[in-house]
Amino acid sequence: MDQDCFICNKHKGMIKTAGTTIYEDDYVYVGHIDKSGQPNYLGHIMIDLKRHVPTLAEMTTEEATAFGVIMARVSRALKESEKAEHIYALVSGNSVPHLHLHLVARYPNTPEEFWGPMAVYGWEEAPMGGNEQVIELCERIKSFLETEDDRSEKG
Repeated sequence: MDQDCFICNKHKGMIKTAGTTIYEDDYVYVGHIDKSGQPNYLGHIMIDLKRHVPTLAEMTTEEATAFGVIMARVSRALKESEKAEHIYALVSGNSVPHLHLHLVARYPNTPEEFWGPMAVYGWEEAPMGGNEQVIELCERIKSFLETEDDRSEKG
């Protein structure tokens, strides 16, 4: 952990973010993006690697497996639960050197000029919400993941 790292501090509980925890295990943490009190684009999910490493290249095999599996599961949840038609995935790392992945839902009827993981923020009719709506979305995705777990266990 890096004491100056936003993501490390978030995981230590030193920084409060919008919504609730969607999923967490030994390797990854999944939550909704937080726009510092500004309205959030509903369906902009963050997957953080818990260990402080800057890029995909530094992950262990176990971390990469956990990261890839939860990326697919949350993407499926956004499509099934939130009715997204496409999921964008982006790892940037330009401003926060701690590996995190942005998953951004694109919803039906999004004009093509607003397609893209950050372009959706320019769309005036984009589904935006405050913390209450973010919490509701987080709970729906969490519930989908738990239901999916129950189904796979029953096989």
